[in-house]
Amino acid sequence: MAITLAQGIALAIMAIIVGVDFWLEALFIFRPIIVCTLTGIILGNVPLGLMAGGLTELAFAGLTPAGGTQPPNPVLAGVMTTVIAYTTGKDPATAIGLALPFSFLMQYIILFYYSSFSLFMKRADKYAEEADAKSLTRLNMLTTGIVAVTYGVVVFLCAYVAQDAMQALVKAMPEWLTHGFEIAGGILPAVGFGMLLKVMLKGEFVPYLILGFVIASFIPFSNLLPVAVVGVAMALIVFNNERNNRKTAAAAGVAAEGEGDDGNEGI
Repeated sequence: MAITLAQGIALAIMAIIVGVDFWLEALFIFRPIIVCTLTGIILGNVPLGLMAGGLTELAFAGLTPAGGTQPPNPVLAGVMTTVIAYTTGKDPATAIGLALPFSFLMQYIILFYYSSFSLFMKRADKYAEEADAKSLTRLNMLTTGIVAVTYGVVVFLCAYVAQDAMQALVKAMPEWLTHGFEIAGGILPAVGFGMLLKVMLKGEFVPYLILGFVIASFIPFSNLLPVAVVGVAMALIVFNNERNNRKTAAAAGVAAEGEGDDGNEGI
């Protein structure tokens, strides 16, 4: 299916908004699960957007910016995974592998901006020393605006202008290469989740992981909602236990302080 000019413009506007959010890390609407869903809404295929969003979010679950480092860009990954699946008819797992070059492209552009924007730091320091808040605000808005326009232009070019070339390239791929992308796309969510567990998993949470794995693997569900509800229940158990432990520790501290006060004034 082809993307219309209106849809291309809408995708560019959406990319500007979520791109600025990624630049500022404000509302976290730049996550692939949101980006893919919004892309699916714009393209008129919400189920495809939700499916692509779930897979892409898992693939990027453990990829988080740290300092000046940048992981593959989640915005372009989300947009192009849905766009490729929509325009070429490929399943979202295969589309994830095909969308990675676009994600790498935006990653390198953002890294370039990180380096080039350092040229503005001397002027920013000058404005800060002079307490010139208006000029400092304008400077920050300028750099953010450059990033925002870049997101819009790149998404418009990749999703709308290059869609015919992209479809021709996918159709020209041999079956073994397409199957390779499908396998890679299927593995990426597991890799992303594994990277997330490597950072976040603690020994006391292993029983919950095992319990969730058993529930998800051996009990048939028509959808993933029961698994999500069980996860929320487990999180509430941990939260309530920790809160009760804090209250108990606080009460014990107050009691110990009261026992230590014998009424003397230190004389």
